[in-house]
Amino acid sequence: MTAEGHLIFSVASLVLAHQLEITPEIAQGDWLHMLPGVLLASLLPDIDHPQSTLGRLFRFISIPIARLCGHRGFTHSLLALTAGIFLFQTEMPADWPIPTDFFHAMIIGYISHLIADMLTPAGIPLLWPLKMRFCIPILRGKERKKAERFIALLIVVIAIFIPQHIDFSFMQFFDKLSIDKVHIDKLQNLYN
Repeated sequence: MTAEGHLIFSVASLVLAHQLEITPEIAQGDWLHMLPGVLLASLLPDIDHPQSTLGRLFRFISIPIARLCGHRGFTHSLLALTAGIFLFQTEMPADWPIPTDFFHAMIIGYISHLIADMLTPAGIPLLWPLKMRFCIPILRGKERKKAERFIALLIVVIAIFIPQHIDFSFMQFFDKLSIDKVHIDKLQNLYN
């Protein structure tokens, strides 16, 4: 996926995460904090490619990572994502100048990059260092840029039409399926 595609896809993912209230920080976050966070992190996994947007800016980081792991290696894995989440979830000092909603948006941006790259035929090594690649090759061919924009727009439209405050609790599902005590007693009497 192109840098432009990653940027658009990340903003669409942030809008969806905000609508779904994934975390309180995302639900109530300041867009002036969240947008830079999501945009920065949406390009971060490609630091492993010296010709990427961030790779050109930070060659002293990009070149060693590229030589060590290659493009779409470690930085495109669940291991890198987990390490990033662990770093962001550590206790930040109260006087830390970077707000929490910025970090939560970065996680959304990083995840959006991984998902977007999974939509290409090359896929990503989610279980790195295992070489197995995961992909859902939707984005291919000459119309790739249009498809990237369409998918991002589709995510935004879905986010707009999803009602807020959806309860993701599975307990409601089990409550509807629960069998009252009388039925349980009758079933137990049948087996006695």
